[in-house]
Amino acid sequence: MKRIGMLTSGGDCQALNAAMRGVVKGLSESCNELEVYGFFEGYKGLIYGNYRLLTSEDFSGILTKGGTILGSSRQPFKLMRVPDKNGLDKVEAMKQTYYKLNLDCLVILGGNGTQKSANLLREEGLHVIHLPKTIDNDIYGTDVTFGFQSAINIATDAIDCVHTTAASHNRIFIVEVMGHKVGWLTLYAGVASGADIILLPEIPYDIERVSEAIEKRSRAGKGFTILAVAEGAISKEDAKLSKKEYKEKLKNYKFPSVSYELADMIEKRLDVEVRVVVPGHTQRGGSPCPYDRVLCSRLGAAAAQAIMDEDYGNMIAMVNGNTKRVPLGDVAGKLKTVNPHCQMIQEAKSMGISFGD
Repeated sequence: MKRIGMLTSGGDCQALNAAMRGVVKGLSESCNELEVYGFFEGYKGLIYGNYRLLTSEDFSGILTKGGTILGSSRQPFKLMRVPDKNGLDKVEAMKQTYYKLNLDCLVILGGNGTQKSANLLREEGLHVIHLPKTIDNDIYGTDVTFGFQSAINIATDAIDCVHTTAASHNRIFIVEVMGHKVGWLTLYAGVASGADIILLPEIPYDIERVSEAIEKRSRAGKGFTILAVAEGAISKEDAKLSKKEYKEKLKNYKFPSVSYELADMIEKRLDVEVRVVVPGHTQRGGSPCPYDRVLCSRLGAAAAQAIMDEDYGNMIAMVNGNTKRVPLGDVAGKLKTVNPHCQMIQEAKSMGISFGD
């Protein structure tokens, strides 16, 4: 008999259901008796005991279903040891729920904040397995996270669609792609869609260099320019500010996002018309792409095997095409960012793509 709990925490993505299905199918083939308890709305369900015993029917037909059948919520790691409004100790409450159900393991699907909380529970003595989910692909210790490729497809499609209208009207378009701290999604979608300028959080941009790249295209007889801009892109001037100074600037920020500020600066410098497109949460939505379905099936099966081996406290990663168990203590709290000098950036620059630096 194996009793496991499952929860999905943080922002959703297309392949959460596929990953949970992979775990359950792997365990079902390996043990005679299995009980799976699903916690609703992420860690909140574990804290407040909101769960249900799931059946095989719950995992049937969900390989292609986006979102999460368990629901999700954001529970900031920095507040995990802060009592709730009623004075409840969240960590102790989670432990009590775990022991009450006599769980063998808690399978936690989520991104960086979720991973840090999973490691906290490991340090508290619980058996946990983490599966790396995020469209940002910023989890340290794994080559790829599930949700990333599906989001690339959507962001690329959005930029592809903009190309035709930009060419028809000889306009400059900025497509704002998700990614506050890292630019993996913007980088891949930008290259895949043939964006002319790609701006990432890891490479502070110079508005003069951006303007020059647009003018260069104009002189070459190309009447339109496509910019793929990460929502966390930052100018060189702002990058020099301290965190406190930057927060003060944002308090009086008159633009909805960095893309609109960028559009305003370009229009003033070049006397051109700029349009901003924000695909937003569509990048998290819809069905998982085939790549993510395969990835999640493999990660799920590998997680099931780790549980059968009673090898807990690990993230199930994908490294060099193979699944790998990576100790949570080695990766929790670390961020995988884009190296500004990486081969992909250099290759993109060799094709004429500007990064505004």
